[in-house]
Amino acid sequence: MKKIGRVMVVDDEENIREVLSSYLQSLGYEVETATDGQDALDKYQEGMYDLVISDLLMPSIDGLELLKKIRARDKNVIFLMITGYPSIETAVEAIKKGAYDYITKPFHMDDVKLRIERAFEKKNLRERLSTIQGFVWALLFSIPLWLILGIILAKILAD
Repeated sequence: MKKIGRVMVVDDEENIREVLSSYLQSLGYEVETATDGQDALDKYQEGMYDLVISDLLMPSIDGLELLKKIRARDKNVIFLMITGYPSIETAVEAIKKGAYDYITKPFHMDDVKLRIERAFEKKNLRERLSTIQGFVWALLFSIPLWLILGIILAKILAD
């Protein structure tokens, strides 16, 4: 089976890590796990992961601090926050700090799958838009050059 993305699952609860890891592997993702925020930071390298799914409350480094530190290293990774202790304040803070979405425990695997698929679609659309914008800028800069070359060529042919 072709791997469709690299995911890091960070949770201090072993059963959550195992369930998410197994499910994501069954969907075709390559998955690495971390036992807490510090373990995740030790394993994390820019560009190595497409998605990080992290618990909010963990020992040593919590999910919000992990989000902040990973965002400082890698602006492009998708970050999903999960928690068993949801509140409006933490959800808003997670989104402000760069989390794509906020999932509450207990969660349904179909919901997790849907949120991941939406996050990847948004990332792919953003990348396509960036590519199209690059082409537009290249075209805008090349038109005057081609006009000048056309004028020079016309001048040469007229002489």
